[in-house]
Amino acid sequence: MPRVSIAKAKNHFSELIAKASYAQERFIITRRNKPVAALVSLEDLQVLEQHEERKGLASIARKWKGFEEVSESLEDLSQLRHRGGTGRNVSL
Repeated sequence: MPRVSIAKAKNHFSELIAKASYAQERFIITRRNKPVAALVSLEDLQVLEQHEERKGLASIARKWKGFEEVSESLEDLSQLRHRGGTGRNVSL
């Protein structure tokens, strides 16, 4: 992921926004060569937020009796999504 100083990011803000939005590029914003922020597309942000949401739900669900069974099902779904699978046939 390219690193961009805050000063350079200020000077090229519109260009960086366009690259993040349309070319799906990601940038690490630095101050004195230390990472302080990131610039990502809105789509990437939504994926991150969904991931955080799932982690929150999983932490609550772990307290349920029989969570192991639910956990296995969630893991199966996660693997299918990751592989781009079409899922299983659930028609009647």
